[in-house]
Amino acid sequence: MSLVEVKDIYKIYNPGENEVRALDGVSLSVDEGEFLAIIGQSGSGKSTFMNMLGLLDIPTSGSYLLDGIDTANMTDNELSEVRNKKIGFIFQGFNLIPSLTALENVELPLVYRGMPKSERRKLAVEALERVGLSKRMDHLPKQMSGGQQQRVAIARAVAARPPIVLADEPTGNLDSHSGIEVMRILHKLHEDGRTIILITHDNNIAAEAHRVIRISDGQIVEDYLN
Repeated sequence: MSLVEVKDIYKIYNPGENEVRALDGVSLSVDEGEFLAIIGQSGSGKSTFMNMLGLLDIPTSGSYLLDGIDTANMTDNELSEVRNKKIGFIFQGFNLIPSLTALENVELPLVYRGMPKSERRKLAVEALERVGLSKRMDHLPKQMSGGQQQRVAIARAVAARPPIVLADEPTGNLDSHSGIEVMRILHKLHEDGRTIILITHDNNIAAEAHRVIRISDGQIVEDYLN
């Protein structure tokens, strides 16, 4: 059974004469443990597709099974719970809270899960150590470089050990050295058993994935193995 099973998904804005098909009949299966890149230019539909896969938005029609569970009939609270437990999000903009330390930023999603303080502290420390920030745990975001902030964001995404890591342009705001470091961390997470879904417009970044899906005009136009 596939971890992600998308069948004939459409996302249509302004239905009717001036409708825009952001996704136009997309189907995709992703097995557990894959390292997948979804690539496309601005306006191709890749960001809309990422929002669907991350349960941040719902399709106009079509089905999405996540770990065998049909997401179509879930309430907002149920979708939120599945997101929190199944998916770790990494965004281009880091999305760290400026007033919280690295450790507190990583702990925050674990607070929402109702995790006891000692357990969430342990997981947060382990996650920061895994991304090489054991000496930056008490630093605020403004005291860290962009690359270090992105590593905090990765630690936050994976602290609860979700089976899927969804990374949206994770190197987009970084210099080349920091970008290489972020990709190294993603490869290590993949080796540890995570399923990695990477959204990018960069062919060089996509080339590091094991499988590449190319989207254009809301449709999958290529699906190949590297």
